[in-house]
Amino acid sequence: MNRRDFLLASGAAAVGLGASINEPAAHAEDTTPRIKKYNPLGKTGLKISDISFGGGKLNTPSLVARAVDMGVNYFDTAPDYGQSEPNIGKYVKESGNRDKMVIVSKFCKRVGYPGHLDADAPEKEYIEAVEDSLKTLNTDYLDAVFVHAMGENGVKFEERLLSHNMLNAYEKLKKAGKARFLAVSSHGPNKMEELLSKAVKSGHYDFVMAAFNFMKFPGIPDLLKEAAQNNVGVIAMKTLAGAKDMNLDPGSELFSHAAFKWVLKNAQVAGLVVTISSAQDLAEYVRASGEPFTKKSQQTLDQYMAAYTKEYCRTGCGDCAGECPAGVDIPGVLRQWMYFADYHDEKRAMSAYGAMNPRADVCGSCDAAPCQSACPYGLPVANLLSRAHEGLSFPA
Repeated sequence: MNRRDFLLASGAAAVGLGASINEPAAHAEDTTPRIKKYNPLGKTGLKISDISFGGGKLNTPSLVARAVDMGVNYFDTAPDYGQSEPNIGKYVKESGNRDKMVIVSKFCKRVGYPGHLDADAPEKEYIEAVEDSLKTLNTDYLDAVFVHAMGENGVKFEERLLSHNMLNAYEKLKKAGKARFLAVSSHGPNKMEELLSKAVKSGHYDFVMAAFNFMKFPGIPDLLKEAAQNNVGVIAMKTLAGAKDMNLDPGSELFSHAAFKWVLKNAQVAGLVVTISSAQDLAEYVRASGEPFTKKSQQTLDQYMAAYTKEYCRTGCGDCAGECPAGVDIPGVLRQWMYFADYHDEKRAMSAYGAMNPRADVCGSCDAAPCQSACPYGLPVANLLSRAHEGLSFPA
């Protein structure tokens, strides 16, 4: 008898001892939140929980166990997500519940983020990356392998999408039963909608994952239509629009619920992936599953937009990219600031910012500020960059 069965049996015995032979035993009401809706993911045949598990900050296998018990079945991980793969692998080995999980990982090296394989990496490296993930995850196959974060600044960021070596490696992995489907993700800042549209039309990808939230993504509706026409699944990420701390009016709907329900009211979106790092996060997020978007939901989002529209650098936008005369990666800096200030992932953000060259220390003395005129949302970009530099820099 395992521990859970033992506790259930012990609890039943205790209730029986305290009840009269003619009276029914009293049972405590189970208030554990549960996934209430599963949606088909394009042509894959998979049905995934509408609220799904982003493993970027997963530090314990017990959180995976809680999620599976609540009905979460889609788990997004990567070799460059710290202890995420090892913790999922530990749960898989100890529970034997692999058949209850859809596990996806990335073509990445096991290094600090980002560990994306280069477009020119040989087939062997792509295959070895997946085989390393399989070993770490204690599974024989991935439900999908991602070409991750298309559109991030870097050498040949666009060529990764249709890399000949990557596609050949995937076909070999699929034939060997080690990877069932191929997917691609993007949160920009370069050409997010364009690259994902290209992926949909290419015929190589089974589903895509895009940054998408209520703070205006003008190209996403067309992408959703294209994906539906091609029977390509769509998963959303970055749904919390920066995940800033909220001070809403009393009686407002929980912000995370309103944001999730806005995304999921789009019928083409099979589910959303959100980073889950605590039992509190998990319980809060799962309670939004299957719930309708209401007038109260919209009022909550309106409050958030009014409070943060001049602070939130829209994930996936990139209109200011290349506008800095000093060569500062504006969207990249502000993305790391979001991870630092709003996601509370300080170590990762400071490390990533420290590797950038040039950094935003030049922004405080820039008079031209062409970045601000390039921003379609009127953000005070130069001020935001200066604040980010101060917060992300290691003390001298």
